[in-house]
Amino acid sequence: MAAISYKHFTIGVEEEYMVIDPITRELKSHDQKIVQEGQKVIKDKVKAEMHQAVVEVGTDICADIDEAFMDVSTLRKTISSIAGDLDLSIGASGTHPFSHWESQLITEHARYNEIVNELQEAARSNLIFGLHVHVGMETREMAIHIANSARYFLPHVFALSTNSPFWEGRKTGYKSFRTKVFDKFPRTGIPDYFESIEAYDNYIKLLVKTNCIDNAKKIWWDLRVHPFFNTVEFRVCDIPMTVQETITIAALFQAICAKLYKLRSQNLNFIIYPRALVNENKWRASRYGIEGSMIDFGKESEVNTRVLIYELLDFISDVIPHLGSQHAISHVHKMLEEGTGADRQLKVYEETGSLPAVVDLIQANFLAGL
Repeated sequence: MAAISYKHFTIGVEEEYMVIDPITRELKSHDQKIVQEGQKVIKDKVKAEMHQAVVEVGTDICADIDEAFMDVSTLRKTISSIAGDLDLSIGASGTHPFSHWESQLITEHARYNEIVNELQEAARSNLIFGLHVHVGMETREMAIHIANSARYFLPHVFALSTNSPFWEGRKTGYKSFRTKVFDKFPRTGIPDYFESIEAYDNYIKLLVKTNCIDNAKKIWWDLRVHPFFNTVEFRVCDIPMTVQETITIAALFQAICAKLYKLRSQNLNFIIYPRALVNENKWRASRYGIEGSMIDFGKESEVNTRVLIYELLDFISDVIPHLGSQHAISHVHKMLEEGTGADRQLKVYEETGSLPAVVDLIQANFLAGL
């Protein structure tokens, strides 16, 4: 059989950071000063978000995980430095532990005004911080095939990313409350199965035709095929606390895509499971992170989430050497041992009883390991 090329599985990473007042530890609207200064240095790799206390960054198209690591590291260091010059601080957590969304300003922009006008309180309260990973595809036809199968693995990787246990000063009982906040939006969550790229495109066209949306970017699923580019975009994860966690998660998504591509190339398919079943595992991941159990649909039984993550590592092990991502993916073991960002936030809170101390942890880890 001809050798399989994995070169088209490029990586793009988008992260959303919180802007923090270093004295009060509250979220702080920065009047887009960080974005304006950032664009002088890193051009369009930094942009405003709906809430002024959010800064979004995005990497270039990266050939491999090492390029992605360098790019994300540079972005974090650049934004942190600019914020410091403005007497502000930066952190990475899916939600802020105690700031209230009502006191945060909305960025003045036609697109955001339109979203707020349509979605009202759901939009204004959507003060959350996520990680998006784009993986390049050979064709959009291959992208929809891989997206259909990759849905099954979303809860596994999401569990590793959980980093939002607090909301508006309350311990929520969830490892990722960010997803609960975002659920108020339409067209979110695990996507349906699409039998072809034409079926997917026709779905988009119908929504546009009937004035449900005006463009495909208002599809906010946990996983979507990009409307214009040959990429699959993974959107399920909380923003991880550290660069290393972000890169590990990006490497996992890349490897899942590569493995599914390899199976397809060998005329094999991964089983397609219904959205309703995958949703059960997503809920468990949001509630318990890596500490709970998920459903093994094949065995029709509950299995410890850590065990399922180890099984995922076995599943992708044969493609990792071709992607050159072994060092990034091996960090999963440390994440499973030391806990996710949510686990570490909760540990500090249990030890101190102080939510400002939790914010200090989030700020201190933003550049950890760099």
